[in-house]
Amino acid sequence: MFDFVRKHTKIMMAVMFLLIIPSFVLFGIDGYNQSRDAGGVVARVGSHDITQGEWDETHRSESDRLRASMPNLDAKLLDSPAARYASLERLVRDRVLAQAADKFKLTTSDARLARNLQENPSIASLRQADGKLDMDRYRQLVASQGLTPEGFEARVRQDLSVRQVEAGIGETGFATASVADVALNAFFEKREVQIANFNAADFASKVTPTDAELETFYKANQALFQSPEHASIEYVVLDLDSVKKSIVISEADMKSYYEQNAERLSGKEERRASHILINAAKDAPAADRQKAKARADELLKAVRQSPDSFADVAKTNSQDTGSAANGGDLDFFSRGAMVKPFEDAVFAMKQGDISDVVESDFGYHIIKLTDVKKPAQRSFEELRAGIEADLKAQQAQTRFAETAEAFTNGVYEQSDSLKPVAEKLKLEIKTATNVLRQAAKGATGVLANEKFLAAIFNTDSIEKKRNTEAIETAPNQLTAGRVTQYTPARTLPFAEVSRLVRERVVAARAAELAKKEGMDKLLAWKAAPATAAMPAPVVISRDQSQNTPPQVLTAALRADAAALPAFVGVDLGVKGYSVVRVNKILPRVAPGEAAVKQDRAQYAQWWSGAETQAFYGFLQERFKAQIMTSRPALTATDLPVSTQN
Repeated sequence: MFDFVRKHTKIMMAVMFLLIIPSFVLFGIDGYNQSRDAGGVVARVGSHDITQGEWDETHRSESDRLRASMPNLDAKLLDSPAARYASLERLVRDRVLAQAADKFKLTTSDARLARNLQENPSIASLRQADGKLDMDRYRQLVASQGLTPEGFEARVRQDLSVRQVEAGIGETGFATASVADVALNAFFEKREVQIANFNAADFASKVTPTDAELETFYKANQALFQSPEHASIEYVVLDLDSVKKSIVISEADMKSYYEQNAERLSGKEERRASHILINAAKDAPAADRQKAKARADELLKAVRQSPDSFADVAKTNSQDTGSAANGGDLDFFSRGAMVKPFEDAVFAMKQGDISDVVESDFGYHIIKLTDVKKPAQRSFEELRAGIEADLKAQQAQTRFAETAEAFTNGVYEQSDSLKPVAEKLKLEIKTATNVLRQAAKGATGVLANEKFLAAIFNTDSIEKKRNTEAIETAPNQLTAGRVTQYTPARTLPFAEVSRLVRERVVAARAAELAKKEGMDKLLAWKAAPATAAMPAPVVISRDQSQNTPPQVLTAALRADAAALPAFVGVDLGVKGYSVVRVNKILPRVAPGEAAVKQDRAQYAQWWSGAETQAFYGFLQERFKAQIMTSRPALTATDLPVSTQN
């Protein structure tokens, strides 16, 4: 909504990771896999411990989920200590809410569970043409999460119960217009400023370090000049495509399949219908809907007495403006094109029939089936390739579990080579060089999979060159690899990195000179404001930053408005230093009515979020939640830049 949000992608990504991205139905709030290697206790909620193994598994799960939903997400954001700590906070939060749901006896009825499952897009996509759920595909879907249908539904039930804990706070929050306007006017307040920049790059020519200084810096900062550990590996991938390659479908099986499915494979049946609609919104008062139903009953009686008058009655009485002029004609359509009650009625009728009154979310329909178009049956030869592909896909799905067991056993039992399992299952042995412990930028597939890379760089894999275990790297995909050559991390010789050392020393010294120059000017201009030689003024605000660096914008907005003009200095780190002169404060330009409503709604969401967070803080205390590992220190790039007034 606001420009500043769009301009601070990394900040918003962190917020999204911590607060916004929920554990939705397919994963559940408490559906974390328990690690076999429990490890030490890293957190506790009441009397229940959270182990290092649970934390690791949770972070892997969160990372996999985020990569799947945002393929372009920088993997380094997920691998940072801050991201790992966020996963632990998320896990603790889920445990606190689960205990609260149990304590407050918040349960989920069978009806609500059924409604939630029906509304779930992943499950809705499994419905067949007749509206029934494809149970085989449903079992496969939940099995990919390591669950039975019963276990999955129990998890969804628990998830819905847990959501109720905060719903009473989050869904009832509000902010009055007067309070919102005060906060928003302050938030969007503008300031006229002049900004003098002392760029480190402009001071680089003044820095001439000696060889001794370069060597001293190199010795003191050898961690900056390391070549990371890397490995050359070979690996094999078992997936549905590789299983399909070993499947041969006989001619007899394909012809039998054709005979049983020829009508379905030839295409969808289409039907043409006309209708008369009497509008009645689903949320209309009962009296209004009853009145509309009575009118539809009258029209049904009329067209039943004189079927040939259907088009004329539709033109005169139908409230569907799109079809009334055409006598109610809707042209040809197939299943899935109309709302379900309407569709069910049409495909149950015979040509020429007039339906009873059919109720839908739009109102009440009277339908006449005017034509049926069945697709011409296609020959076996026309459909042969598609039939073969369908049968291979079906058999591959069935065989995968059996083949996966052979794959898993094979890489374990003959752990010194991948060749035996590759030959047995007709798999290709692939190779890769310069593989890093963290996925390299641009890496895809299994070489970007965190679990696989962790297995590759396991001590056993590195020291004994044994196969990794079979790792699930995607749904219906197992991968095993082995290290063929390993190079540990090492400090690069000074001769190899002397140019880089010089660049770092020059940059650091130049930044120091820029900062000194800026601070000297700041003191001088504060003492004699009239002597300040600064660029032309610009007007900045949170939503119109004019490309001002965030730390400069923050310093300008925090400057004491009681005595203007005010000077502030901003340390930009390696980029240099800025001196900001705040000349005057400009009130927010009055927004239009639509913008006011949108901004107030956004503020109300923020307020609800704050109340929800405060309620969670109360729950943390009540259920004695504690994290026993220290919050990681921010990196240099994450630290806020200091300001001097």
